[in-house]
Amino acid sequence: MYQPGELIIYNGEGVCRVDCVGPVDLSGANKNKLYYTLQPVYREGKIYIPVDSPVFMRPVITKAEAETLIRRLPEIPGEIYENRNLRMLNEHYQELMQTHDCEDMFQLIKAVYAKQREMQAQGRKPGLVDERYMKRAEDILYGELAIALDIQKSSVPDYISSVLDG
Repeated sequence: MYQPGELIIYNGEGVCRVDCVGPVDLSGANKNKLYYTLQPVYREGKIYIPVDSPVFMRPVITKAEAETLIRRLPEIPGEIYENRNLRMLNEHYQELMQTHDCEDMFQLIKAVYAKQREMQAQGRKPGLVDERYMKRAEDILYGELAIALDIQKSSVPDYISSVLDG
């Protein structure tokens, strides 16, 4: 069970702080059940989720894990996934996103970036599905890396570049 003050990754939301654990006074909520009250770090609002919910939650990676992951970035494959069927393309990206694994998010970002460069070289516009998933993966991944590295989310790309260039 997570404790108040802990930072976790919550499903598709990204980084959330556990505000409290206990019963909630909401209509429709079971008064005998424990809930996490989560505060998303990068947006307003509260999330109430039963402690025993099957929804994905995990601790934020550590600073050491984040630094290791960034140093391993050149080794992470960024193979372009080509499929004109938008449903299949969505499913492919959704599978990577649903692992909630930082390496899978980097893989998705690298693949879409390579695909965009290839398309621009051919004088074509990048696909909207590709761009949407890359943006979502960057948002969630950079949010977690920012927390782990204790830097601003907007500084993450520059931090990554400095580590890889240094």
